[in-house]
Amino acid sequence: MNSSPAPQNPQSSDNAQGRPQLPADRVEPDVTPDLTAFRQSFRRHAAGVAIITALSPDGTPVGFTATSLASLAAVPPLATFNIARSASSWPAISETDRVVIHMLGVRNRAVAEKLAGDNALRFDGDHWYPGPHGLPVIKDVTSWMVGRIVERVSVHNNAVVVVQIEDGEVGDDDAALLYHERRYLTPGDPA
Repeated sequence: MNSSPAPQNPQSSDNAQGRPQLPADRVEPDVTPDLTAFRQSFRRHAAGVAIITALSPDGTPVGFTATSLASLAAVPPLATFNIARSASSWPAISETDRVVIHMLGVRNRAVAEKLAGDNALRFDGDHWYPGPHGLPVIKDVTSWMVGRIVERVSVHNNAVVVVQIEDGEVGDDDAALLYHERRYLTPGDPA
């Protein structure tokens, strides 16, 4: 009689928290009972505002407003941003090789709101132009950088995207645009 334990299916093995691990392409249900403290905490955490743009496989521009942009390394120049895998821009981000990261100032508040709004209307208007690799570049931002996606890490129902910067331009300086308590602000604005 064999006393060896039965082999486990790697897709159903447990992680350190005792929850089953799922393949990267499966969406795990939310098991958090109360998100109030989490949501309130991050609403009170002011974050810089950026726009990420890309092209879908059919050449349609896509993009979104992000507050998760971070510098990962200077050598090589790496940045990260987060995106929900349920977001309208995710299919393009999951398949494309390159994105454009745009840093925003106060003068860009309206375009930040536009790119956070209805995805069917985000590229209606003259606030962008085709840039390197045909990628959509937002006009009059404080800077923009073209980056090659080097890694996509699935985390729960989201992804962390790692980008190596290849090119870019610096625009005119401006006061910082921040996102705080569900509003776009500049430092010194009343809360």
